[in-house]
Amino acid sequence: MGRPVLEVADIFRDHGPAWRQANAGHVSLDQLKAMSAIESCRTAALGGHVARCEDCAHEVVSYNSCLMGKSSNGELEAT
Repeated sequence: MGRPVLEVADIFRDHGPAWRQANAGHVSLDQLKAMSAIESCRTAALGGHVARCEDCAHEVVSYNSCLMGKSSNGELEAT
């Protein structure tokens, strides 16, 4: 099963800044921290690693998760 076309993290990255500004003063610090973690989860911001095929040199980049227990795609992480 591949990556869904749209994930919660995609929505947060696209619309989070405007939503936070529109709701300033009505969102708790914990909620803001959770949004920020989801936005950066599995992106270059948290680092990652590259796997390379020894036969064809094809590379696949895997970014680190935010370690919140679940990734933005809803699957339990083994971290």
